[in-house]
Amino acid sequence: MANHKSAIKRARQNEIRRQRNRAVKTRIKNIIKDVNAAATADDQKATAATLQTAQSAIDKAAKHGVLHRKTAARKISRLNKSVRRTQA
Repeated sequence: MANHKSAIKRARQNEIRRQRNRAVKTRIKNIIKDVNAAATADDQKATAATLQTAQSAIDKAAKHGVLHRKTAARKISRLNKSVRRTQA
């Protein structure tokens, strides 16, 4: 455990950030599952809406540093590719 006042504060901040990052990553995983479910249900309007939501959430996660920008781009690209494949 940290002994200095600044180290105690840093440990507290790290824990808060860890929990926030974990929540964001879990939310992204759930949104991706929703997109895949909507794509297999053959509802193009719902698929487009959930895909837009997913792209927005992934971009925000990258902007806040939860995901690397290239990881975010790869996830979005793969989502778009899978949606196009199921709708074809």
